[in-house]
Amino acid sequence: MGKGIRRLAVVGLVLVGLVGVSGVARADGAPVGADVAVAQTLGPRELTVTIRRTDGAPAPLHVDIVSHVGDPVGILRVRTVPPGSRPTSEATAALTTGATGVDLTVDRFGAWELELDDGTNTARIPFTVPQRVVPAWERVVYGGFVATGAFLLVALVFAARGGRFVLVPAGGVVVSLSVAVTAALLSSTIPPPTTQNVARPPVSLVVSANGLTTGHPTNLVLSLTDSATGLPVDDLLVNHGALVHLMVMTPTGDLVHLHPVRVAPGDYRVQFTPTASGTYPMAAELARVGGGTQLVRAEVQITGTTVDSKRKSDGTVEAVEADALTAGNPVTLTADFTGPDNLQPWLGMRGHLIIVGPLPSQAVWAHVHAMTTPTVNSLGSQPDETVAAYPAKVPFTFTFPEPGRYHAWFQSERGFEILTIPVTFDVGAAHDTTR
Repeated sequence: MGKGIRRLAVVGLVLVGLVGVSGVARADGAPVGADVAVAQTLGPRELTVTIRRTDGAPAPLHVDIVSHVGDPVGILRVRTVPPGSRPTSEATAALTTGATGVDLTVDRFGAWELELDDGTNTARIPFTVPQRVVPAWERVVYGGFVATGAFLLVALVFAARGGRFVLVPAGGVVVSLSVAVTAALLSSTIPPPTTQNVARPPVSLVVSANGLTTGHPTNLVLSLTDSATGLPVDDLLVNHGALVHLMVMTPTGDLVHLHPVRVAPGDYRVQFTPTASGTYPMAAELARVGGGTQLVRAEVQITGTTVDSKRKSDGTVEAVEADALTAGNPVTLTADFTGPDNLQPWLGMRGHLIIVGPLPSQAVWAHVHAMTTPTVNSLGSQPDETVAAYPAKVPFTFTFPEPGRYHAWFQSERGFEILTIPVTFDVGAAHDTTR
């Protein structure tokens, strides 16, 4: 009988070791959630709003707001609002160039909205306070370990008293431990649950505005509806740091890169000041739950006299490939923003490249990125704009699909100022060896 007790003691030590290993593995998956950074063109300001992750409820919620060079100073009221309810907390941010932080609270799990109010314009950013959900395999693992411990105690009692019945709880120890270990080993092969549908219909976009004349700011109203049902679209994801990227090209070849604010489901607004009469083609880049990234087109007509707004270039661009720019061949384009290596990530990227062409058809609208790497221990979150450590030269790789003339704009950030380098490329046909 003494040998039996020693064997059960060995099993107990193995169990303790396995429980210790499992505890380490479980810690690797926590906490749940990640920071959410969203660009917002709120009135005359280009803001970056970062909602820091929170791991429970009720809990404090920290929000960082970055204002850029050229944005007016002022007061911004920030509120946490459960959809359909009254605000639960409010704070005031005194905006200056750079980052400003405010502290709020959330008192429940689930869907929330962060409301921004500058006294004239209001934005509502959706976010989620996640609740820790234990997967089925994890419940099986811990249930197996608990059952193993219970059977082990019973087996020790029977072993001390003697008798053949000690084999029954000993068998329970073996079975329970086998189930727990098997579930733990198979856990890596079990896909996480998802709420995404496999497909979504395209989004229909209608852009409207009243009194569009040059030199006067006005609000563009973007109506987003589901092309299959006609219902407002309210399942947009934060895509490359924004719910909607709106790229507008002026008749004079300038770029306006805006980020409309969400006012209500399917209703987005953005302030825009046209500078020349004519047609303003635009493209909205967005991503739906389960629907992937989409690029939808629209245009508006502007009347009035041309207002001088041509800005200087913030650097130069060179093609570093040996071959000429030809359709169908990938080329590396390096934007040199000159100066020190202290670029900041904007919209989570080292740089952005927007390409429109070939002119005059504008069949191609492309938005290319120079990626950053996730911050250490940030659950995949991108570095924020307080990180000023990236090289002044930013390479992009792109394949021009058709020959012709293209407008291109390279963008990055330094000193909380959004930099732009406008360039025009002439792309030859595949057999053309001249640049």
